[in-house]
Amino acid sequence: MPSNKTLIDVHLPQLAESLVSATIGKWLKKPGDPVEQYEPILEVITDKVNAEIPSTLDGVMGELLAEEGEEVQVGAVICRIETANADEVTASGQDAPAAVSPEAGMIGTAEQLDESQRSRYSPAVQTLAAQHGLDLRQIVGTGLGGRITRKDVLAYIEQGGRGAVAASAAPAATSTAAAKPVQPQAAPIATAAPQNAISGGLNAAAGPVRHSGLHLTENPPIPTIEVEGGDRSEYFIDVTPIRNTIATRMRQSVSEIPHGWMMIEVDVTNLVQLRNKIKQEFMQKEGVNLTYLAFLLKAVVGAIKDYPIMNSVWAVDKIIVKRDINISLAVGTEDSVLTPVIKKADQKNIAGLAREIEELASKVRSGKLKLDDMQGGTFTVNNTGSFGSILTQPIINYPQAAILTFESIVKRPVVINDMIAVRSMANLCLSLDHRILDGVICGRFMQRVKENMESYNSETQVY
Repeated sequence: MPSNKTLIDVHLPQLAESLVSATIGKWLKKPGDPVEQYEPILEVITDKVNAEIPSTLDGVMGELLAEEGEEVQVGAVICRIETANADEVTASGQDAPAAVSPEAGMIGTAEQLDESQRSRYSPAVQTLAAQHGLDLRQIVGTGLGGRITRKDVLAYIEQGGRGAVAASAAPAATSTAAAKPVQPQAAPIATAAPQNAISGGLNAAAGPVRHSGLHLTENPPIPTIEVEGGDRSEYFIDVTPIRNTIATRMRQSVSEIPHGWMMIEVDVTNLVQLRNKIKQEFMQKEGVNLTYLAFLLKAVVGAIKDYPIMNSVWAVDKIIVKRDINISLAVGTEDSVLTPVIKKADQKNIAGLAREIEELASKVRSGKLKLDDMQGGTFTVNNTGSFGSILTQPIINYPQAAILTFESIVKRPVVINDMIAVRSMANLCLSLDHRILDGVICGRFMQRVKENMESYNSETQVY
């Protein structure tokens, strides 16, 4: 008797206009699992943003044609779903995946429902727990998927949890570690150090904030840390698809782009006074913080208007100069680096830029950053001064031509008119693509940014 079941190919949808490929992050359905229409079947990674791909029909998951970690071209067949009636598939429209919106969401929904996420801890959390003899299973996590953050552990300690379960915590941790095999592909590291500041964005695990900017405290889930046997002198961390994507992009940037570097110091004394004068009123009126970063972005886009070659891309036989000035903001969390984009930043005033910064920061914190928020960047700015850095050498955000870092504002004695004065000073560091840019043009660009920053005074309008 002929079967009325049909295997239907499922293609990788185009989540954004410029998307040509994506990496398979995690399959949420295995062969034989029932699948409902609109139910997420896998997670994909595109430009370091994770998104869920929903099914367009009801049925049973058949063959998986793409492996986790594999890069797949848009339109390629990634799996097959067995349906009861082929006519049903035609009615639902197999072309539907191409219309899937990035708003389908960041991954994390499935992880929030997965109780196993609660037992995956960051190095900072593990260190605190070991120092105070805590059983992490007794702490309620407030992070994504119920993840326990460093803030949760500190709150637990303040409430009297110190040493309460020291006797049971150590054996439990040891037995759990021994039960899990060490991943052979993972590379050992001596310490669970924070992300490198070079092209690393703003790291929530870093030190105190020296000046306000895009600084995140809520982090997405981080990789499981395996302890080899009973030896706690080293850790093994699985390389996640996101970390692999970052590694690929950084390697591509360093190997293909001949990096040049320069630094200029800026007197921001008047800017500090201006911000102190209006920040409270601005907060009451707009409901967002007026950061130094907003003033910097305004100065940068003004300089790019004067030197548009800074807003370009190398294309082998030509240089493509972008008309729109879309500023990428490097944002680092414990396990990844994101570069959300402020579109047409040159058309916004300082207040508008401050609102955009707050909106993007809020999206990253809540896990609502969409693929479209990451597309189209033409020049990157990184607020490394948020963790006290005074000098960095950033890696260019491929394929852009340059990246600028804003270092910490520090009071220093400065000679003005042969007299010594205490001024608020900050360094601006620029890494440049030496195929496109040279010292002369970049020096003039940096000088213009400096002039723009030092032109702020008590009469400057933010609207």
